[in-house]
Amino acid sequence: MQTSTRNTVLLTRSRTAVWHPCTQMKQHETLPIIPVARAQGCWLYDCDGRRYLDAVSSWWVNLFGHAEPRINAALIDQLQQLEHVMLAGFTHEPVVQLSERLSALTGHALGHCFYGSDGASATEIALKMSFHYWRNRGRPGKTEFISLAGSYHGETLGALSVTDVALFKDTYAPLLRHSAQVPSPDWRQAAPGESPREHAMACAQALERHLEQHHANTAALIVEPLVQGATGMAMYDAEYLRQARLLCDRYGVHLIADEIMTGFGRTGTFFAHQQAAIVPDFLCLSKGITGGYLPLSAVLTTDAVYDAFYDDDTTRGFLHSHSYTGNALACRAALATLDIFDEDQVIEANRGKAARMTALTRELAAHPRVRDFRNTGMIWAFEVGGAGPGFGHRLFEAALRQELLLRPIGNTVYFMPPYSISDDEMALLAARTLGLVNAA
Repeated sequence: MQTSTRNTVLLTRSRTAVWHPCTQMKQHETLPIIPVARAQGCWLYDCDGRRYLDAVSSWWVNLFGHAEPRINAALIDQLQQLEHVMLAGFTHEPVVQLSERLSALTGHALGHCFYGSDGASATEIALKMSFHYWRNRGRPGKTEFISLAGSYHGETLGALSVTDVALFKDTYAPLLRHSAQVPSPDWRQAAPGESPREHAMACAQALERHLEQHHANTAALIVEPLVQGATGMAMYDAEYLRQARLLCDRYGVHLIADEIMTGFGRTGTFFAHQQAAIVPDFLCLSKGITGGYLPLSAVLTTDAVYDAFYDDDTTRGFLHSHSYTGNALACRAALATLDIFDEDQVIEANRGKAARMTALTRELAAHPRVRDFRNTGMIWAFEVGGAGPGFGHRLFEAALRQELLLRPIGNTVYFMPPYSISDDEMALLAARTLGLVNAA
């Protein structure tokens, strides 16, 4: 692609001054960095005015499109009142309102909100809080955690300890605590003739066998409900969550629902765990919580957990903090996000939108090179057979030439667009992706 002087200068400065995340910087000697000058709706625009359909919601965070007027207005209003104050011993209206509204979305089953700055922080909070709960309850030996094979929960050391994606974990293995992994209910791994639900039940039986042996030392099971993201959009039947809840109750183990990616409507319900009609002990939220505007995360938990820390002894309190915990601007963006869900009846609207997108991708799903085309809510994914090494980078570059931002995970191509995507934009995404697969 031809680039202007402004684009070229910005690219050069970015390569030297900015160390990009999850990136081998040497690859950017040839792989393009896209300088984004502005964004509107589902589209990103570079310095030359070229546009790219943001089919991955800017790493799964953007819910209602870029420059959403209602979120913009809420932030401008909040800037004129309070930008930030520490939350230790102080409070403010946005954080109180947000906590009450998030709790209401769980039917008040999870009535206590602890705030962080990002998804990995939420995972760290939940892990530490679970361990500390058991310590305060006289069970200090419950120090171990379980996660699913192929799980991803973040890249700080605690979160990485319960992550099971080799690319992220192997290098740092000497720094990490041991955790146990149990089989994933990913329906692609089902035996011939085995339904997704039957596979979920078989995996739940494997979890039970593990808990039978190790429950005395296990603090919590952490799961990504319904969709395991970074391992390649692995999707599974909600029956696994129902069985996991029963087993955790039976063996005295916490259930942590990592809804950092799956929350806020991504899977077709506001929270993914609601499709199993369960309540976790901890609910981790981030990404879409502010509509993609500002960093914020939250961990919601129960009265039972909160009460275990309520004491005259400071050391029995939850001694964890972030400088920007409960930032007023971020909380106000989150409140505006929740308002949009109500005003636009987003969950209901997304069901119709998802059905239309699935219909638009029928030819793509039937392509002879496409494997395991799948959909949960506003997430679609498939593998490309015979893709070969370097497929992800090649498809990324080819997609940019077709005005699409796609970010494959290995040979898995996925769509996770903003909910504001129009029918015409969905048709463009489906048709041009089909062309990319034909050419791959």
